Amino acid sequence: MTTVQGKWLSNPHTQAVFSALIAEGAQALFVGGCVRNALMGVAVSDVDIATDAHPETVMELAKTAGIKAIPTGIDHGTVTLVSGGIPHEITTFRRDVATDGRRAVVAYSDNIQQDAARRDFTMNALYAGIDGVVVDPLGGLPDLLARRVRFIGSATDRIQEDYLRSLRFFRFQAWYGDPNAGFDPDSLAAIADNLDGLEQLSAERVGSEMVKLMTAPDPSQAVAVMRQTGVLARILPGADDRALGPLVHLETLNCTAPDAMRRLAALGGADGLRLSRVQLARVDRLRDAATGMMGAGELGFRLKFDEARDALLLRAALLEQSLEPGVLQSAQTGSKADFPIKARDLMPALQGPALGKKLNDLTQKWIKSNFTLTRDDLLGE
Repeated sequence: MTTVQGKWLSNPHTQAVFSALIAEGAQALFVGGCVRNALMGVAVSDVDIATDAHPETVMELAKTAGIKAIPTGIDHGTVTLVSGGIPHEITTFRRDVATDGRRAVVAYSDNIQQDAARRDFTMNALYAGIDGVVVDPLGGLPDLLARRVRFIGSATDRIQEDYLRSLRFFRFQAWYGDPNAGFDPDSLAAIADNLDGLEQLSAERVGSEMVKLMTAPDPSQAVAVMRQTGVLARILPGADDRALGPLVHLETLNCTAPDAMRRLAALGGADGLRLSRVQLARVDRLRDAATGMMGAGELGFRLKFDEARDALLLRAALLEQSLEPGVLQSAQTGSKADFPIKARDLMPALQGPALGKKLNDLTQKWIKSNFTLTRDDLLGE
């Protein structure tokens, strides 16, 4: 008998939600990410519960127990119960009635087999009771223990139900797959045969999935296989992943946390992905800084340390070089430097474009001095 455990499971607020759901005989089981992560020793962040109770019943059970209920997705069977400030997503067992590659028409079910069969990967079709005992209706536990990412049933059928699953496959491989075991060949064949379906996906969904992939500890192997199957060219035309592996290596050597925008810059940018303006601007700044001529100190001064460090790591990765000794310290020095001249120091003798040119010239001179020239040094030239 396999069991899961952890503070998330024994938390009294979560136990209260579970007890409320089963108070009048309904079936309820933890499902998906919380069970998967607990079994893999990965932190649990979201608590999802599947039940045979319909959403309206879930709302009534929560009301009786004094638990706040929010109809977040009641039209497709999901209610969020908030206990102790912790959101718990409660979704009624479902079966697919029709799919079009982007969304599904579902019907409620009282059958856990049907609910499990509509999920994407075998490692996500694992359930657990309030006592932590794992319920494995489709035999996915061996795949999870082997860290093997595999579609449920026919990979082609699962992909054609929602083409985003092709991208999710690579994300799950990067986060949970065994990097030494390779990729499931049937899954790769089905993904390669269904590339046209990626065109149906919104840029927002693709962008969100790529950001999640790029925050994995090391997505380079998954992205390389995306390139080999033709997926990468479909979602990021012109992308080149050669610098991604070296970048991840440099990040590790320099104790730098994964960053999706830094890594997207390593692929050549994020054109075609629907990201926020702030995210897109950061990718462009990093790419420009990494391929430009500014030294480490100037990058630190103009971009501040974190972004200068990212640009320097990216530059080294693109050049397939190690990070030169002292460059991060130079960036740190530049980030703390304060240019001693203000525009008013040059006025009224200089105005307009002439003032701007003089400020720029003095700034460059100050940077070349490694930020050592004083205000008097610069004004007395």
